[in-house]
Order: sequence, then C-alpha cells, then structure tokens
Amino acid sequence: MDIIRLSCDKKEYLSLLLLGDEQESMIDRYLDRGEMYVGIHDNTAICVCVVTTETGFFEIKNLAVDPRFQRKGYGRMMLEEIKRIYSGHKLLVGTGETPSTLQFYNKCGFVYSHRITDFFTINYNHIIIEDGIILKDMIYLKSDNTATNHVTTPER
Repeated sequence: MDIIRLSCDKKEYLSLLLLGDEQESMIDRYLDRGEMYVGIHDNTAICVCVVTTETGFFEIKNLAVDPRFQRKGYGRMMLEEIKRIYSGHKLLVGTGETPSTLQFYNKCGFVYSHRITDFFTINYNHIIIEDGIILKDMIYLKSDNTATNHVTTPER
C-alpha cells in the first residue's frame, strides 16, 4: 500500500471519511485544518487518516478502512506510518468505547489517556451504535512512544 498526503480535494474521499466519523458536519470541523493521508492499493483508495495540530499535541481525528479491506493490516500500516511521521510528538486518538476498536489501538501501541463524558450524545445529532454498543463517551488514547509534547511541524 502506498500512502500519500493530500493537500486538496479531500472531500473526494467523503465515503471513506464517513466510515470513521459518520456525521459530515463533524468532519467539516477538522478536515480543512487537518493533514489527510490516503492509502492506495492497486489504484484504489482503501483507507484514510486525518491528523490535526492541536495545542501541545497532534490528534488523529479520523482513521477508516474500506470494509472490503478491513482485517488485512491496512489500518495498522496506516497507523504505523502516522506514528512514524509524527514520532517524537504527543499523538492522541479519540474513539468510542468498543472493545474491538480499543483492542486495535492497544495492539498498535496506544494506551488510555482520558475520557470526555457524553461527547457523542452532545456533539452528534443521532445515536451512534458501533458493534451493538451505543456510544456515549469519547475515549482518548495516546501513543506510548511519545517523548515530548511540544508542537513543531514534522518532517515528511
């Protein structure tokens, strides 16, 4: 899989982005200010990741893999590349509290950081159900290999 960084036409990948964040108005909050990466395999976009610069850290706002390519290592490859690009920096990801998602991030070297109570119920205009679980709180995980928490533009 080749991973490319996009600087324009990010909405071309809306169908993939909606897999990781199912409300377009929420995606609109971060898409323009985030760095977007697309995983390409056989000339097909199979995964996306959006990373934003926040005060004191970088945040993965969206990570999604086309369902036809899930459970084949592409999400992990994308995440490993993101960790490489942003190495030496504090890297967070927020997600719902589902065992499969938390297990995926744990296997990729992320550990629990904190929780935002009622994030999904306050910020989304509909109930979000993932793996049969109604999402309520946002669980934040951090990369366990961060050495600093200052923000500079990573080299690409």
